[in-house]
Amino acid sequence: MSRHSGSKGPSQRMLRVGELVRHALAEVLQRGEVMDPVLEGHVITVPEVRMTPDLKLATAYVMPLGGKDVGPVLEALDRNRKQLRMLTVKRLELKSAPDLRFRIDDSFDRGAHIDELLRSPEVARDLVDDGEDER
Repeated sequence: MSRHSGSKGPSQRMLRVGELVRHALAEVLQRGEVMDPVLEGHVITVPEVRMTPDLKLATAYVMPLGGKDVGPVLEALDRNRKQLRMLTVKRLELKSAPDLRFRIDDSFDRGAHIDELLRSPEVARDLVDDGEDER
């Protein structure tokens, strides 16, 4: 039986390496070490990096500050993927350098949508009805 057969979610090692990669990538982007006009003109946040179980692929969730020019920023990151990988790995002590893949982070949009749903009149009405039933 496999060690991971009953596990749900990432291992501690995957989480730890993902966080190390996130910090290193954020530092590279913050310092402007990649000479690309699109990247130089944007502040890019890296809220999360998810690693595959073999630690060979890192999916970085990114968002330009203000949510503007998402498409061009994602294209610039993909275009400069090899250089970003090299600069990121120089800051880490890993046996092998994970490939980088970039995705737009939509967690803020999903959170705002959930807040909107929770504030809707239908949910407020249901909460009041539930409170009266308990008395």
